Amino acid sequence: MKKFAVIIFAAALLLSSCAANTENVPEGAAVSADSVAENIPEEEKTVRMSPEDLLKYAEENLSEFTPSNATTLSDGVEYGEFEHITYHSDYLDRDRYANILLPAGYDTSKKYPVLYALHGYWGDEYSLLDQGDGSIKFREVLGNLISSGEAADMIVVFPDIFCHPTKEDCDGMNPENNAAYDAFITELTEELMPYIEENYPVATGRENTAITGFSMGGREALNIGIKCADKFGYIGAVCPAPGLTDDCVAAEDMVFSEENTPYLVMISAGSNDTVVYDNPEKYHNIFTDNGVPHIWHMVSGGEHWGKTICPHIYNYLRFIFK
Repeated sequence: MKKFAVIIFAAALLLSSCAANTENVPEGAAVSADSVAENIPEEEKTVRMSPEDLLKYAEENLSEFTPSNATTLSDGVEYGEFEHITYHSDYLDRDRYANILLPAGYDTSKKYPVLYALHGYWGDEYSLLDQGDGSIKFREVLGNLISSGEAADMIVVFPDIFCHPTKEDCDGMNPENNAAYDAFITELTEELMPYIEENYPVATGRENTAITGFSMGGREALNIGIKCADKFGYIGAVCPAPGLTDDCVAAEDMVFSEENTPYLVMISAGSNDTVVYDNPEKYHNIFTDNGVPHIWHMVSGGEHWGKTICPHIYNYLRFIFK
């Protein structure tokens, strides 16, 4: 009898834990089996909306533009803080750099989901911050969304994604340097992600890991998200650069296995983008032809910079980790 009582008590605790984790899940939404994956530590298990429900939620709540109040500093709202880190890359045999945005009220006793945000051609770890493009307002947007309950507390990593074996900086737009950006997949998965997981309290598992990027970073986010779908549950790209299907993954291979179906795939584009032109739409059409559910987000009047990046960030931050 005592053993039976212990089993009943344990089951009640499990149900209570699941109920707590579904606090921010819309009523009636299904949850993913990833939340109970055996290889995820007990303290890091999280209930997430199913891909089908999250897609519906995103479609119903997609905003073409960023509301003006999302990018402003507001009284009574706490905003996150940046840390600049240095880590050694054995892959490149030199030190590498990244910026980390920690949420307001950062607490090392908690576990946070993590988003990797990738810059474009010629960029570095500052390019998606105010030092690179002051119109994006990443810190303000995330802080306001967390404060309003529209986004989860999260850690955001802004790495330098140029991975040339001998050159530290990009010196031209050519196949050699394209390959250096494509090589970031190795450094990210084998070195940067383990470093972040060792030094920051991040929740592991694909349901707690997202990636997005701008321009060449958007191409790399798609490349990494497709090839490493077991590691990234959310994949975003804004104004993604061309060449993905020539250099990285064939169009017919831009698909996902049933067990690694992303929670969300989202592509944003600007109608006035004179750098990558209609290339983002080509990726959108490939996913459509391949039967991959995704969000297609066109920003009227958006160009290749902040006017398109900011709306993408505003929407993507609201949709991931739901």
